[in-house]
Amino acid sequence: MSGEADRSGPPGHGDDPHDGHDGDCHGGGRHREHRDPEKPEEYPEAGIPLPRSSVEDTGLPLPEPAAASLAVPVPAPLVLEHHVLKSLLGAWALAACSADETTAVEEHLGECGACADEALRLRGAVGLLHPAESLDLDPTLRTRVLAGCLDRRPPRIPVPEWAAPYDAESARLDALLQDIGGAEWHAPVRLRWFDGDAPTSRRTTVAGVIAHLLSVDGLVAVALGLDDPLGDAGSPGQTPQGRTETYWRASHFPPTRSVRGPWRAQSHHIVRTVSFVDGGGSSRSGGDRSGGLTVPYGGFDLPLSDSMLDRAFECWVHAWDIAEAVDYPYEPPAGRHLHRMIDLAARMLPGSLAERRRAGLSAPPVRHLVAAGTGGRSLRLEIEGSGGGEWLIPLDSPGAVGSAAHEVAHVALDGVEFCRLAAGHVSPEEAAAGQDGDREAIRDVLFAAASLSRM
Repeated sequence: MSGEADRSGPPGHGDDPHDGHDGDCHGGGRHREHRDPEKPEEYPEAGIPLPRSSVEDTGLPLPEPAAASLAVPVPAPLVLEHHVLKSLLGAWALAACSADETTAVEEHLGECGACADEALRLRGAVGLLHPAESLDLDPTLRTRVLAGCLDRRPPRIPVPEWAAPYDAESARLDALLQDIGGAEWHAPVRLRWFDGDAPTSRRTTVAGVIAHLLSVDGLVAVALGLDDPLGDAGSPGQTPQGRTETYWRASHFPPTRSVRGPWRAQSHHIVRTVSFVDGGGSSRSGGDRSGGLTVPYGGFDLPLSDSMLDRAFECWVHAWDIAEAVDYPYEPPAGRHLHRMIDLAARMLPGSLAERRRAGLSAPPVRHLVAAGTGGRSLRLEIEGSGGGEWLIPLDSPGAVGSAAHEVAHVALDGVEFCRLAAGHVSPEEAAAGQDGDREAIRDVLFAAASLSRM
């Protein structure tokens, strides 16, 4: 910009290209000298070579001394010794160098092979310090925030421990639904479960999955004296699948995002209502301490405490289905909640084994009848990872007690993989990471776990 101002000159001066002056900007009458055509032009004052074509072809005047004197000086590059540059490699890998130091280091890396190799190793180490993180919130975040709040002001009526997993998983699913867009409510979702020895599935949408959860959670709502989401269409003794089909058929249109409101309100009412039920515990721990309430599932009943764990498990599994459908990351439950869900499935395995035997889907009848409450043949189920533990599964009778002295087989599974098996999302043949002992007993238990799944 300064060059343009300097060349302007007084009005009317130098406007005529034929006035005998070439490049006279200050009226000094400076004429171009005759120069060798093979020799490039130069700025006399600055000593900067200029191609001849740029002067003769365009007719532009040469820069004046004042313009050259206003040029911003270019700072000299930073010159550092080798040992200093080598000591800067760690800071360079962490992007903690100044701009001049970064330039000096990178120029040096192009000349020194040893430093270049060291720089590559340091960059690789820095990458290990910053592992990729999920976009989803930490599943323990809500629990930790609430725990911090409740340490300062304990709730007047706390949520029972056996209801905490459902409270957490319904809240996590609600947060997922808050993030998805309007069109994603109609994304296809395939509900999967095991029917006998064969996997089966049902196609629906994200909104259809929430309608399914609303319908089946209604079993708990009705047991607590709350309104049935099916209204007059609901009837005693309906199975979870039957209730879902009834709700879908009663809808004039396919479910839309509007189903989120009723499901959310119902989950809040359930958590609020169970908070008034005294105690907790499970049917295996010496009697039901959840107010003596049971929830019918159409063919079997579960104590209220176990039913709340069952609904927490289904809420997580179907949230996972939704997250896969909309390509959203979703983490497993908190470790202590996952342990409770796995414990419920492990306690239900003997009953599932007995049902499969009665249906002719499992091994021949028991080899050794044992009295209820006594030890018999057992399989040791080892669950690894968060929420893991060990369970002894009685094989010969639902009333028997697992016994380490009568252990005939051992199965090791990851906690999440076991839950996927119990949800019917993975086949029994592919589930076990480690197996040892009676192969027939192992197969029976794995298929019994898959048979716990339902729509």
